[in-house]
Amino acid sequence: MIVSLHVASGAAAGALARSRLRALLLGPLLHLAGDRVPHQDIASRRFEIASGAASALLLAATRGPFDAATLGAVAASAPDLEHVFPGLRPRGQKLFHGRRGWHRSGGLSTSAQLLLAGVIVGTLLRRPRL
Repeated sequence: MIVSLHVASGAAAGALARSRLRALLLGPLLHLAGDRVPHQDIASRRFEIASGAASALLLAATRGPFDAATLGAVAASAPDLEHVFPGLRPRGQKLFHGRRGWHRSGGLSTSAQLLLAGVIVGTLLRRPRL
């Protein structure tokens, strides 16, 4: 799943959970579940990072950095940091994306993922906090 959709799904779960702690705990689980859905990946790491960061920053600027939706967004996308920072890999092995087989290729197009992420984040930006 692309980073911006991880951000969006984590934000939605955090908003629904209405708890910072639950949002932080749900994030990594949602990441794993999202990667189980067959999906296509964006080839540009730069675009992945920029779109995910922009989505998370918009949520933080609108809802606040410690809002459950913002924390859920960060928690759900954080496992992808192991792609960028090798120091986050225990014994050099990727914890979320390694040989454990969570990632599934195919299915959901990058365009559909971007559209869905935009709709979710846009909705969370418009609605007041619960």
